[in-house]
Amino acid sequence: MIRSIEELGSGVKKFDSEHLDYRFATQAKNEISAVAQAFNQMADRLATAYNTLEQEVNLRTEELSQKNSSLEFTLNELKTAQAQLIQTEKMSSLGQMVAGIAHEINNPINFIYGNLKHTEDYANDLLRLIDGFQAEYRTVSPELASLIEEVDLEFLQEDLPRLLRSMNVGSERIRDIVQSLRTFSRLDEADMKNVDIHDGIESTLLILQNQLKAKGEFPGVEVVRDYGQFSGVECYAGQLNQVLLNLMANAIDAMTSFHAEQPLDSVYQPTLWITTELLLDEQVQIRIRDNGPGILPEHQSKLFEPFFTTKPVGKGTGLGLSISYQIICDRHRGQLFCRSELGQGTEFCIQIPRQQSQQNGQPLSQTV
Repeated sequence: MIRSIEELGSGVKKFDSEHLDYRFATQAKNEISAVAQAFNQMADRLATAYNTLEQEVNLRTEELSQKNSSLEFTLNELKTAQAQLIQTEKMSSLGQMVAGIAHEINNPINFIYGNLKHTEDYANDLLRLIDGFQAEYRTVSPELASLIEEVDLEFLQEDLPRLLRSMNVGSERIRDIVQSLRTFSRLDEADMKNVDIHDGIESTLLILQNQLKAKGEFPGVEVVRDYGQFSGVECYAGQLNQVLLNLMANAIDAMTSFHAEQPLDSVYQPTLWITTELLLDEQVQIRIRDNGPGILPEHQSKLFEPFFTTKPVGKGTGLGLSISYQIICDRHRGQLFCRSELGQGTEFCIQIPRQQSQQNGQPLSQTV
């Protein structure tokens, strides 16, 4: 009996130290065996309760983990949507500002351009009249001779027509810039319409003209165009122009930085190739290629992720390519993908259906 009591005490200690599978075994038929049986029954119930509780805890932990993951995913989606909304609003504001400036400049420049022809005609008439007077009156008074010498009449007669021609060329240039700004903003074409995408490309290049030209040691960016022979493309013209602006601006930034890293005796010439063509399946393809530094392979799969950027802090938000991807793939049911090799440059390729109304189904997936 003493041995049975000792075994029972040892079993309680073992059970208490989380050995829930311990059971007391005794062959004696006495009060101790009854206590041992009661202990075993209690141990069975406690082990069952413990296992049930452990399963419940694991289940609840898994549910909480799933809910936390879902909440975290939802929060990230909300942050992304908020940032994209802000970026889209900025681009919309830019378009409105550009369109407003173009509208305000358009009226006065049309007035100047429309009257330059009359001014040129009037000036030519006055010059012919002066020539007539000079032919008719060979002798002039000393006062008039002094005035002729003071105004340098001979130079004025030669230079005034050139000046008017220069003013005419300048006003035509301003009219072209205004038209390009209006083409870029496309506020009057918010719906999907047939447009000439080459006009959009040219207007975008004009917007980026200051970044394309030579500055200091930077030789400027050479633009090589290779446009396909096809007419209108059904698209959201203003949004497509935003994509073109993002891709071209990124290419210019990459080539500018790459040039700054070249040795002084380098003959590196930054070049931007823009190619358009109509594919056999009625897909319009726009390729924008540069000869910049290229993109690291590990970065290429992340290019279209929100907030991912390889630019220094303060130089980029990481939203331009993400929004461009949404515009091309979601809004136009097309494709936007990238090909790049280190030291060989980068090419972004846009493919959209020529006629959106003839396309059905979901947006095509991203390919890198």
